[in-house]
Amino acid sequence: MNSWTLVLVQALNGLQFGMMLFLFAAGLTLVLGIMNLVNLAHGSLYMLGAFFAATLQHWTGSFLIALALALPATFIAGAVIEALVLRTLYVRDHLDQVLATFGLILFLNELVRIVWGATPLYMSIPPALRGAVALLPGVEYPIYRLALIALGLAVALFLYVLVGKTRLGMLIRAGASNREMVEALGVDIRLLFTAVFGIGAVLAALAGILVGPILSVESGMGDGILILALVVIVIGGIGSIRGSFVAAIVVGLVDTMGRAFLPSLLAAVMPAVIAGAVGPALASMLIYVVMAIVLFVRPQGLFPVRSR
Repeated sequence: MNSWTLVLVQALNGLQFGMMLFLFAAGLTLVLGIMNLVNLAHGSLYMLGAFFAATLQHWTGSFLIALALALPATFIAGAVIEALVLRTLYVRDHLDQVLATFGLILFLNELVRIVWGATPLYMSIPPALRGAVALLPGVEYPIYRLALIALGLAVALFLYVLVGKTRLGMLIRAGASNREMVEALGVDIRLLFTAVFGIGAVLAALAGILVGPILSVESGMGDGILILALVVIVIGGIGSIRGSFVAAIVVGLVDTMGRAFLPSLLAAVMPAVIAGAVGPALASMLIYVVMAIVLFVRPQGLFPVRSR
């Protein structure tokens, strides 16, 4: 594989990673931008969706059936968590929300260990999406990863239509702008917020389910991606779905390309031993450098929502 084909493959890997980040970050963006809730436990919903799907695939032998059942199961779990725990936090400040949802992370991680054990679970790729497809002569790419990219784009289009073109989207935008006025007009704002939180839970679960066949399904798997999702939200603009989409692609590409090529680039100007040690560390810092640059140029993010 020559250098240009390697760049192409890594760019596709970065795009696929970006789509998964977008699915996860979009739900967090909805909850933070509309409900003004800092939900650090969003990664736990990602984890629960993956565990539901892994268990259901083991029982049924079908990835699609597991996906179809795990998403509503996570919606219900998210709605229950919102009603029992998070609803009381809407009128509290962000520090209280951070502390409460961090405690929720610890609780759910331990609950998963009790129910499923500490051993990771594994999911299999659907038979129709196994194998690879030739992109160029001598260049093949996994069909499943291409399907993830396509699904991420489809979900982005769906969210654009949902938020911008439907009655539910109108209520969501109105609730984000002035929840008291929406409630005065007869809209059940609590039910609306539960629906929004449930949609966010489904998006997180979808991301967790889709990475299940690529990574292992284990307790705490949502903690690492939560940090990346927060970077995506800051870069894109808090509350902006469009910003999350663009920022997720940027973060996915920067992270993947940096890890793939930065060590070899450093090896051209310093000893290979040092480059091998320094390169991965610098690569992991690149997305934070990008975030710092964006905040310096546009403190509100790339696509800030209009002021309320």
